[in-house]
Amino acid sequence: MDYKECWDLQEGLMADALAVKKANKELSENDREGPKNHLILVEHPHVYTLGKSGDEGHLLLDDEGLAAKEALYYKINRGGDITYHGPGQIVAYPIFDLEQFFTDIHRYMRYLEEAIIRTVAEYGIKASRIDGLTGVWLDWDEPKEARKIAALGVKSSRWMTMHGLALNVNTDLSYFGHIVPCGIDDKAVTSMQKELGREVDYDEVKKKLSAHLAELFGYEYQ
Repeated sequence: MDYKECWDLQEGLMADALAVKKANKELSENDREGPKNHLILVEHPHVYTLGKSGDEGHLLLDDEGLAAKEALYYKINRGGDITYHGPGQIVAYPIFDLEQFFTDIHRYMRYLEEAIIRTVAEYGIKASRIDGLTGVWLDWDEPKEARKIAALGVKSSRWMTMHGLALNVNTDLSYFGHIVPCGIDDKAVTSMQKELGREVDYDEVKKKLSAHLAELFGYEYQ
């Protein structure tokens, strides 16, 4: 799905949810009904996105370079720096009302990371976190060997969330060579395919990730 098309979809769902929350203020507690929660799972064509706190200098391609790589570039309204999305990567966008779960954005981020950690563990890939760095990492306890398998970047407003996570499954990692991923220039990026030495069933990983997110947040899909 085109990145801008998906971004517009997120914005629309977010606006609808915020309208419900605003309307609830005029209702008694017994009459209030929370907004619907959505999880968008998508694969994008080649695109680079820069978070609102990011450094434009971390994109190492000019317009001609972007065209040669058939990649688009957007400045967007999530946190974090620059990242890449593309074929073979699972991108998950939870449009969640955290007031229906818990009002703790740090816990929310850790749950997203945990869902990824549990998913890749099913393939024998041991992953964890690095203190002070968002995302999911392999060989996290060896600074020279540490490499990122998934990136996170979110936006929240009145406890509604958008944007989310990106897990490298069969991703062409060469595209990360044209940015300073997430503003970190001393650590590598990896994928499930690279770690396992084989192409991985994309749809299978997507189902496993969906299941772990549901388990962690305690919801059922409709």
